This record gives sequence, structure tokens and C-alpha cells, in this order.
Amino acid sequence: MSAPWSDGLPRGTGGAPDDKFHDECGLFGIWNHPEAANVVYLGLYALQHRGQESAGIAAADGAGLHLEKAMGWVADVFGPERLKRLPGPAAIGHVRYSTAGSSNLKNAQPITATTARGPIAIAHNGNLTNAEALRREMEQDGAIFQSTSDTEVILHLLARAPAGPLEDQLAQALGRVTGAYSLVLLTPDALYAIRDPHGFRPLTLGRLHDAWLVASETCALDLLEAETVREIAPGEILAISAAGLRSFKPFPAAERLQCVFEYVYFARPDSVLWGRTVHRVRKALGHQLAREHPVEADIVIPVPDSGTGAALGFSEESGIPYELGLIRNHYVGRTFIEPKQGIRHFGVKVKLNPVRETLEGRRVVVVDDSIVRGTTSRKIVKMVQSAGAREVHVRISSPPIQWPCYYGIDTPTRRELIAASHRPDEILRYLGATSLGYLSLDGMLKATGSDPAGFCHACFTGNYRVGIAADETAQLPLFGA
Repeated sequence: MSAPWSDGLPRGTGGAPDDKFHDECGLFGIWNHPEAANVVYLGLYALQHRGQESAGIAAADGAGLHLEKAMGWVADVFGPERLKRLPGPAAIGHVRYSTAGSSNLKNAQPITATTARGPIAIAHNGNLTNAEALRREMEQDGAIFQSTSDTEVILHLLARAPAGPLEDQLAQALGRVTGAYSLVLLTPDALYAIRDPHGFRPLTLGRLHDAWLVASETCALDLLEAETVREIAPGEILAISAAGLRSFKPFPAAERLQCVFEYVYFARPDSVLWGRTVHRVRKALGHQLAREHPVEADIVIPVPDSGTGAALGFSEESGIPYELGLIRNHYVGRTFIEPKQGIRHFGVKVKLNPVRETLEGRRVVVVDDSIVRGTTSRKIVKMVQSAGAREVHVRISSPPIQWPCYYGIDTPTRRELIAASHRPDEILRYLGATSLGYLSLDGMLKATGSDPAGFCHACFTGNYRVGIAADETAQLPLFGA
């Protein structure tokens, strides 16, 4: 069976295929702490899963802003000497995952600029669907852009807003954009946390003694033993300063469109997201998956780590014992060098190793969160079979992914998504498995335990409820590089 969807796979320098969706960013901010930059550094550590390409911190000391950022993981970018160059009681931080293609330090965040009202730093999680049009418009008016990031579009709009309080300028600037954005913004005298009116991406307010914190996920607050106060509301601009907290909701009420894939894959299992622990939701996905696609088997194994919660739920619902049949190497860097005499499935083998004693002679249910191109899933099936499994039943805790995302997720073009052009029975033949079962859309939404109407599921249905660019065949140009 041919596999046209495998053309153009993004690869690291070592040729390792990457067959997962990736969230673009993680955000963290703190106000009124004597070691603000050090606390942000720790917060970014907890959010490293949301971005491994670059890391940055901007700090405010009351007089100005200080910025440090570089390509690499948080621990690689920030050491004691670099953190010393970030004085002050307030700071914001960002971790980023870039789309396929070249990485560029100019696109690392936070982004800083000096405006008529003084210095400002901004960090963004999401994607503006009209960023390209806004950029062209401003370039025609003489604007000069230093990066290809849509975050810089927000900065230019802010700099052009009429004079007045910053919260009014933010409302003016953000009133012109469409799409997904969770933002942290820092000036010498205030920290701002903002979510788009649809609430695509998460953002949470926390408290650590006398300090206020803002984080993409509650796991970052847990690390610091901080109190989770509340979710930043969709459409809210929250200003934090010496005067305390001020909340503004300047945007018209909009349909709530939380990204359901945060529950399926992106968020850390120990985070509380939109009122529910992510691990609890993933187990519920597994329970529903077992009800929809029962099978006679001997063991259930996850594809670690993303399939762990759903596999536990599948095991509990079906009564089939849960086992660790694949062991993940957690110490694999972004790139590695392959031997010239190629080892079969090297890219997967360096990350996963089968436990032959567990798998040999067994009927195995392999649970994963999603299938994107299908290339990695195919290799995993062959790996389990090579370890002696008698049958391999693949179960996926989400529906078939058929459409790209334009709201803050790095996704392949539609032609690369295996489910966009192939039926489940064709995908089954390509994987070489005994059976294949996807969770239904209704089942997935039911498992969240929330109002099903409050989620965005465009990557499964193609129902883009917020305007996107006319060309739906490729990721937006500003969304990467």
C-alpha cells in the first residue's frame, strides 16, 4: 500500500521522524517576588513539554526591562550567570516549539520593544489567523518586522494604538486580530495576562505568598507550591501592579472554543485544566474507547507517555490487565546521528524499546492518543509484532485527525494527514495491525465531562468556527520558520 502522506516528513539533523502534534508555547509570569527571574525559570521547567525549541525570560526592575533568550531547552539556556542578568521583582517567560523548517532566534520569545509609552515585553501562545493580512497592511505603511512571528504583529498594533491607558491600547490592538491568543505582557510597572474571547489556549492565575503568578498550566504552580486562584477568563485582560489586580473584559462575548486536544495530548497529566485534572479526563477517554471498541486480548499497553492515561482507562473498563510493554527513553535529545548502515526503524527504536517477556505470545491492545501521518504508529506495530505479540489491536483515544489546526498547534498539511485521504480500513492495512479503533467525536467530548459545545475540534471535523486564511492546505506562513 502506497503512503503518499509520508512525503516531506519534518526531521531533525539525525533524521528522526516526529509524528505528533505540537503545541507552540508555554507561558509563565510573576509579579512582586525578590527572585522573579529564578521563579520563572522554575515555572518554565514545568512547562518544558509545551516547547523545546527556545526559551526566554524578560525581567522588570522598575526602571526598565532586561531580556535573555536562546535556542534550546530551559536548562541549556539558563544558568546562574544568565539569571543574574535578569534583576527585578517581576518577570515573564516563554518556551517555544517551532514548526517544521528552520529555527530562528529572532522568533524566540519574549519579544521586546521600546514604544512611546516605554519598554514592553510580550509572550504569546496561540496563532492569529489574520496575522499575514495585518502584517502586509502595516508593511505598506512603513512598518519594519524583525521576525516572522505573529506575536510581533500584536506588538506593532499595540505601538500604533491611540494614546491612553495600556489596557485601552491592548483592547484597541487585540480588537483587530482574530484567532487564538493567550498572552503575558510586561512593562516596568505592570504585568498583564490576556486570553482571547474564545478561550482557545489555557492560562491560570496563581498566588505565592505576596506574589502573583500566571501560567499556561497548573503543574507549574504546583512545582512552586503556589495556590491556584482561578482561570484567566476568555476575553479578559488582567492587570497586575502595585495597585493590585484589575480585570477588564473589553471584547464582545464570543463562543467558547477550548482546544480539546489539550486534554487528549498537550497538557501535562497532573495539570488541572478547565476544572478537571487532565489525567482523569484521559482515563475517561480510555473508558469510553473500551466501550466503543471492545476486543478480546491478554494485555493493554500504552504508547508512552501520551497513551498512558487512556490505556489505564481502557484496562479498567475492559478488565484486560494493564502492562508496560514499551519502555520510553526519556533522555533522547532533539537530534541524534544515525549510523550509515541504517538500523531498521532507528528513529522509533532510540525512543521506545519493547519488553519481549511481556509481549511474546500475547494478544496486545496498544493504546495511543492519536495517529497523525501514521508512520510512527506503523513502526510501533511492527516493533510489538517483532517482540512476539500474537495479535496487535490498535486503539486511539481521539477521532481520526483530518484537518490542520490554525489556532496554535503545529500540524502537517492536510495531504500529510493519513486520515484525510484514507478510510480506517485502509489505515489498518497500512499499519499492519490486527484491528484498529478510533474514539468517536461524541465519545471524546462526552469524556471531557464538560459542555461539548465549549470545545474546538476543527482538526477532527474541519469545522473552523473562527476565520482562517483562504488557503487551507498549508500552515500559515507566520506560524513558524
